[in-house]
Amino acid sequence: MKAIRVHQFGGPEVLQLEEVREPKPGLTQVLIRARAIGVNPVETYLRSGSNPKLPLPYTPGTDAAGEVIERGAAVHDIAVGARVYTSDTVSGSYGEWVLCEATDAHHLPDKITFAQGAAMNIPYATAYRALFQRGQAIPGETVLIHGASGGVGTAAIQLARAAGLRIIATAGSTPGRALAQELGAHHVIDHHSPDAAAQVQKLAPQGVNIILEMLANVNLGQDLTLLARHGRVIVIGSRGKVEIDAREAMKRDADIRGIMLFLATPEEKAAIHAALGAGLENGSLRPVISREIPLAQAAEAHRLIMAGGAAGKIVLTP
Repeated sequence: MKAIRVHQFGGPEVLQLEEVREPKPGLTQVLIRARAIGVNPVETYLRSGSNPKLPLPYTPGTDAAGEVIERGAAVHDIAVGARVYTSDTVSGSYGEWVLCEATDAHHLPDKITFAQGAAMNIPYATAYRALFQRGQAIPGETVLIHGASGGVGTAAIQLARAAGLRIIATAGSTPGRALAQELGAHHVIDHHSPDAAAQVQKLAPQGVNIILEMLANVNLGQDLTLLARHGRVIVIGSRGKVEIDAREAMKRDADIRGIMLFLATPEEKAAIHAALGAGLENGSLRPVISREIPLAQAAEAHRLIMAGGAAGKIVLTP
């Protein structure tokens, strides 16, 4: 089978398509014929060497969707031929076949495309964990979603709208703002506008209850000034250090809460995917795909995902 391999840390050019041995499922595992593969920023960080202890060579990725083609002897609740999406892998997901534990393979309804399934795990699970497990969102609260046109942002809009939250979304491009509006954001702001913060304050004079922050090193200091009393900033992404005035948090009894999806307990992870599965079934969740790129062009996908201005999710097709 063909898969992307990384033999040394570096830029996108280190992603090499190679012929590798087809994996075989162990007792509790399933083998999936990948039809689409999710591309996420975390994979660019790892490729660049953010975790120098990561054994080389390796195949990147955790997110894929396809059909189960083989299962281990102890797997009884997933049939061969079942349509699934993954929430982690043993083999890495950037390949034609993907090996994972059966507990990390989740039912994909027929009405959901494989590309949409590949967009589920990191974006939707992160958004769900940020809003409800870390953010403790309550219906009727106001949430500010920065970078609302990207994978996590579009997921957060759909989840927040289904839960009865009031949504203020920001996006940096005209297509991105149109997408946020279409998905259900009540108000959409250009985050490049010099008066973006003033617009938020006008829309939420008492402050916002929750902020989903994708770029804390740029926005965190200002985020604290936009919070309501007992407000929460959920830090989903950051690319550097930031200086803040901690008194802005003190004045509001406010919290800054980090989130790392990989730190979710098995129980939290099961709850997340139970909720996401229900959303796929009832139609409240519909992943938005911006680009489908051949697996051989994974390097280009990595360049695009870090360029910004996304309007949906980038996926690879084997």
